[in-house]
Amino acid sequence: MNIKELRIMTGQTQKQFAENFGIPVGTLRRWEYGESTPAPYVIKLIADKIPAKNELMKKIEYSKGTFYFDESTGTIADVRGTRIKINEDIEGVKKENLVLYAKDLFEAYYEAVEKFDRDCRLDKQEDIIWE
Repeated sequence: MNIKELRIMTGQTQKQFAENFGIPVGTLRRWEYGESTPAPYVIKLIADKIPAKNELMKKIEYSKGTFYFDESTGTIADVRGTRIKINEDIEGVKKENLVLYAKDLFEAYYEAVEKFDRDCRLDKQEDIIWE
């Protein structure tokens, strides 16, 4: 499988895919047009992060994207490939509500990661001890 096939599987534009995986858009385009080739391990790393490659996952689709639920692991994933373990069974949850819950979950996750990164940067710059 090549990088373009992986991107198409996600349903993302080149720009979206590049942003989600931290790849410069120009680099992605060169890979897709065959002007250069990513190392095989790069393709594997990206493929492993794409939840859509697993046909057994339940897709939770909405107008701006898709979430993927893997019942075997109890994880829900977004198009970036970020997986979050959930404890509650989602069977029977209304689709409209499930989309809202998933969006809130990932928004809170990314906000927490951003805060963690910011705190670590500040800690390196300041001589402080939190209590």
